[in-house]
Amino acid sequence: MPLARQSAPPRPRKAPTNLSVRTDLVRQARALRLNLSDLLERALERALAERRPETWLEENREAIESYNAHVARHGVFSDGWRRF
Repeated sequence: MPLARQSAPPRPRKAPTNLSVRTDLVRQARALRLNLSDLLERALERALAERRPETWLEENREAIESYNAHVARHGVFSDGWRRF
């Protein structure tokens, strides 16, 4: 029986973007044959991964504080059952 051929996942669309970058850095990157688009994408992925938790905390701070206040007043449902 032939194996089903899996297609590659679709590639994300790319948006043409104008950037201003120091000429000395561009010159050095080109001399080293670095792909500026790939470098930027990886740097953006890292920056977004670092920022997402901070943003989530900011967006949910009120709910977290409300929950913590509720627990401080009433405890949690398992207070009578847990052994630690």
